[in-house]
Amino acid sequence: MISAATFRHLNLNVFVTATLSIAFLVTFALIAPQAADALFVSLQNQIVASGSWFYVLTVAIILVTVLYLGISSYGDVRLGPDHALPDYNLATWLSMLFAAGMGIGLMFFGVAEPLMHYMAPPTAQPGSIEAVKEAMKTTFFHWGLHAWAIYAIVALILAYFSFRNNLPLTLRSALYPILGERINGWLGHWVDIFAVVSTIFGVATSLGFGSAQINAGLAYLLDIEVNTGNQILLMIAVIAVATVSVVSGLDKGIKMLSQTNMAMAVALLLFILVLGPTVFLLQAYLQNTGDYLSDIVRNTFNLFAYQKKDWIGGWTIFYWGWWLAWAPFVGIFIARISKGRTIREFIFGVMLVPTAFTLLWMTVFGNSAIDLVQNHGSNLGTLVNEDTAVALFVFLESFPFSDVLVVLALCMVVIFFVTSCDSGAMVVDMLCSDGRNNTPVWQRIYWALAVGLVAIVLLFAGGLSALQTMTIVTALPFSIVLLLAIGGLIKALRFERHKKDSLSFTGSPFVTCSNKEGWRERLESIVTYPNKSAVEQFLDGTVKEAFESVKSELVQYQLQVEVQRKERAIEMVVRHGEETEFVYGVYRRKHEQPEFAANEPEPLDNDNEQSYYRAEVHLREGGQNYDIMGWSTTAVINDIIDQYHKHQHFLHLMR
Repeated sequence: MISAATFRHLNLNVFVTATLSIAFLVTFALIAPQAADALFVSLQNQIVASGSWFYVLTVAIILVTVLYLGISSYGDVRLGPDHALPDYNLATWLSMLFAAGMGIGLMFFGVAEPLMHYMAPPTAQPGSIEAVKEAMKTTFFHWGLHAWAIYAIVALILAYFSFRNNLPLTLRSALYPILGERINGWLGHWVDIFAVVSTIFGVATSLGFGSAQINAGLAYLLDIEVNTGNQILLMIAVIAVATVSVVSGLDKGIKMLSQTNMAMAVALLLFILVLGPTVFLLQAYLQNTGDYLSDIVRNTFNLFAYQKKDWIGGWTIFYWGWWLAWAPFVGIFIARISKGRTIREFIFGVMLVPTAFTLLWMTVFGNSAIDLVQNHGSNLGTLVNEDTAVALFVFLESFPFSDVLVVLALCMVVIFFVTSCDSGAMVVDMLCSDGRNNTPVWQRIYWALAVGLVAIVLLFAGGLSALQTMTIVTALPFSIVLLLAIGGLIKALRFERHKKDSLSFTGSPFVTCSNKEGWRERLESIVTYPNKSAVEQFLDGTVKEAFESVKSELVQYQLQVEVQRKERAIEMVVRHGEETEFVYGVYRRKHEQPEFAANEPEPLDNDNEQSYYRAEVHLREGGQNYDIMGWSTTAVINDIIDQYHKHQHFLHLMR
């Protein structure tokens, strides 16, 4: 029998409505795939014809905003409390965001797109040297800073409001500066429902088209027939592995697969670089990067108003729509793994490192493929036009140890799809659970299977193309929401700046000691290293007495004051109606004792004898990294008043 506890982690409004919406759209694409395709293609054509300028302007605003936040003083703000540290080391973090961001796209388009631009460039003569340069600049433009800026801004907005302001890690939190508490009602539910539907169909269509590439690789390697039945079987296998991965959790399944695939990607890249025209490729990488950066402003705003208007709709606008459509899914995932990083570290990590690797990948594979066609008479270009999925494997056939390279590439494609599927299931599960990540296993399995079922049904019915087009069409309303959310983020960061200014404000100096000889007590607290018991006694004695004294005084001024004793802290909260509350807490924090310590702390229970404890002050923004252990009651009271004075100055700046 199913109990109410089974669904206690779920937001049923989002879960049920999203499930029904997905079922309706799948049924529509299943029953009438041609009508669905015609409808969504018509909508896409209308958007390209009338709204391409809006897509271009939106992406330009996003890029400028992200770069500004990275170099401005806002970059010092941490995505979490002031004392937070990153959950993952740099290498693991980059591997995970890269695998979810666009790893599979590089496998599918790394060879195909540069060749397609070379054979049909937007302005140059096909097959010419200028066509080579334009093909690489265009590919860089589509896969470079703009794409990662879109992911970065969505992830940044979500991570900031979730980890810095304790809002749920769901898309609705991005609209908090605009909607306020209304994000907890149906307006917020519909935002999360939109994100769930967009993520499910985005991952499902990607999985459907990806199965074609896996099938093509197996056909090349094992002579397995390319057909819908085999692709469905492959999809079932991918979903099975993804289900195991998503059950094992983020820190095991997705983390391990991402690290493995990153190592394999680097290995494949180095193989092609070494086995191919190495010096030429290194020269091309530098020149391609220079050409890309020198033309980035012109290309950002180029709408081909005086020439091939159909070209921009088929390429640039398609890509901007695709990146925007994928942004809720990828953004939530990147936000989830980025807690504890500063905004500057986050932006440069999300934008510059993946972009540099992506452009190197496109150079090594794209320039090598063009070189085979242009200088070695390869028919690779014709094969790409006939079947994009087989491009990578035919390309690898031209290198020594081709069988080994094909096996390596095939494994990478499979793992990239597995990580996309299980990270998609994890994100959707969070969206349906108010941002929680410690949900029951059945929920993660449910969404992993849902992605596979949707992909299988649509692949069988021939409706994947319609849903892919629909996903891109949804980018238009999302881009409007995103621009509003960017405005909300800037507003919130101005709030942060005023808060920082208020903390640097100094009122009148205060006395930290209760008597003339109190400095001896301060000095003793500095050079000694107390144990856990001593700090606990300090919290329950001196700090609590100070809190209660301040509370009794503030209550006389009709202020609401709460003093709470927590497991390892004591905290005082002063409320100011609609304005920001004042929080002053003292937390017991464990640290390693320095080697030069004059005395060793007395061990307590199973504590390490080389450890000691501090009584550290925490404000609303997080730990302030200073210790008040051993201070007198008067000294603690004066510190509370000093911080409260700064908070009042902050409220004054905000008015």
